[in-house]
Amino acid sequence: MPHFLITGARGGQTKSAAAPSRREINDLINDAHQFTLYIRALNAMHEDSQSNITSHFGIGGIHGLPYVPWDGAGNTATTSTKTTGYCQHYTVLFPTWHRPYVALYEQVMQSHALKIAKNFTVDKETWTTAAQNLRAPYWDWATPGNIVPKVITLPKVSITDFDGKPTPVSNPLFQYTFNPIDKSFVGTPWEHNQTTVRNPHLIESLLSIKDEIPLHVKSLFTTAQTWPVFSNGTPNAHGEAANSLEAIHDSIHYYIGGHMGNQAVAAFDPIFYLHHANVDRLLSLWSAIHPNAWISAKDGTNPAIKKTWVETELTPFWKTEELFWKSEEVKKTELLHYTYPEFKNLDMNNSNAVKDTISKYVDQHYINPKSGGGSGPKIPPNFMIPSGVDFLAQRAAGDDTPPVAHGASTATEATSTVEHVAEEVRNPTASQESHPSTAESGEPGSGGPNVIHDWTARIHFKSFELFELGQSFSVLIFLGDVPDDPSQWMKAPSYVGSHVALVNSAAEQCGNCQSQIDTVSEGFVHLNSVLARRSGLSSFEPDVVTPYVRENLHWRIRAIDRSAVSLDQLPSLEVTIASTPMTKPPGSILPVPGRPQYHHHITHGRQGGARHAQA
Repeated sequence: MPHFLITGARGGQTKSAAAPSRREINDLINDAHQFTLYIRALNAMHEDSQSNITSHFGIGGIHGLPYVPWDGAGNTATTSTKTTGYCQHYTVLFPTWHRPYVALYEQVMQSHALKIAKNFTVDKETWTTAAQNLRAPYWDWATPGNIVPKVITLPKVSITDFDGKPTPVSNPLFQYTFNPIDKSFVGTPWEHNQTTVRNPHLIESLLSIKDEIPLHVKSLFTTAQTWPVFSNGTPNAHGEAANSLEAIHDSIHYYIGGHMGNQAVAAFDPIFYLHHANVDRLLSLWSAIHPNAWISAKDGTNPAIKKTWVETELTPFWKTEELFWKSEEVKKTELLHYTYPEFKNLDMNNSNAVKDTISKYVDQHYINPKSGGGSGPKIPPNFMIPSGVDFLAQRAAGDDTPPVAHGASTATEATSTVEHVAEEVRNPTASQESHPSTAESGEPGSGGPNVIHDWTARIHFKSFELFELGQSFSVLIFLGDVPDDPSQWMKAPSYVGSHVALVNSAAEQCGNCQSQIDTVSEGFVHLNSVLARRSGLSSFEPDVVTPYVRENLHWRIRAIDRSAVSLDQLPSLEVTIASTPMTKPPGSILPVPGRPQYHHHITHGRQGGARHAQA
């Protein structure tokens, strides 16, 4: 029997683009034709037999349970053991493996849409064209104000009926109904859930990370410079203080919770594909800015199959009847017949022009969204450095009485100090002329008038050390007092951010999980925003920040059910403070990171702190 070949959606045309664009979900909703087709197509996939490999259940099962072969691809993705599974986590294949996965879902969804379009009795040509151009939408959770799209919270939505009139239908983005509950769920937390579920405090939970997720994405674009650092959540060899794409992705899974908060069943929640389409979009944007960075032979060897990671096949995604897709083959999205709106009107063969254009887009939408017309507090234009942006934003957000800086006699003087730092970044030459005593080199790893330090808490732990907990968990960082009640931790003014562990409750069946038992997870929490809002410090220089952080830094562990977890249960936990000098050289569109400095002495000697007092 022929294999199901992953080609991506076919047909359609977008003016001035190599292929039709995936659209942001809130934009797609405004297109009555495509939104109607999308909803009807998803419902058709939900209603398809779970035994069909291209049903919603069949595709969702590739990611975890029921851990059975998909379309004759064999039991395992990367191991030679008897355990099963395909999904790649904590490896350099994380971004590339998920690309053909979302393309498969998109391909099947569009095939249903093309059939559905034929049933309309009015405007048949319009419906057919809409189906041809339909691609899987994405949910841009990193844009300020977009953390909770309303459509995912509605049991029903209004679409267009075949006669052209509006009609309410079940919303397939709200949940998936198992029919039946698969026997592989027996003995798991999901064996009695007839539908997918989410965090009962979903909106509150997502709103609690509305500030930290954009900071993580800023750092992804400014600090993650190589494929190993960008791609996955294991410690990087060069010490860059940046969250990986995988680590950021994990946070969205975790705070949605329910099925999405567990790797074994995450892909059964329909929101999975909205989420992963945006993960794929961030991959496209980052790759455009780093055109020479992609998985390569120097990224190491897959120990299970004794091949380099770049040679590892992206099973179970068939490219031909004999071969699977590989990472190098999915670099260009047009080969899977889709693109993103940011690439419209660009000559994709001119990598330098693409890099400049996408860098400007990222700067305006993620690094410094206020200067690009984005929502949120207003800050001075051209202020590019993430830490400085955070510092100034606290005043503009409505706090008319900023704290008095240490060493400043009034709030006005403190504000003047911060605005002077901003001017030094904007115009380092003029700053050096006006303040010759501070005119330093600004070399990586040093201070200087055109340098602002980006402070982070680096968090390391072994995710599987808490496997017996039976659920995902997070390490929360605070600057200030921590409430006794863990349900109030993320509401506390002292809360800064978190790094999560997305646990697989069926890890004993997962080949990739078994190979990652001792793998360390790495994540970073950005401190500058809370330092600016609460500390009253006059600068981000190490001699100013270090004493405050040493005195006020705290951390806690919380399970996904909001219960407290003792630090004793995670002996591998290590929290270390780092500062990365950020500069903006002349002609550079995005900030440039220097060599991070790790201040081990700040947390050394505390449970879960740095193992050594010095690097």
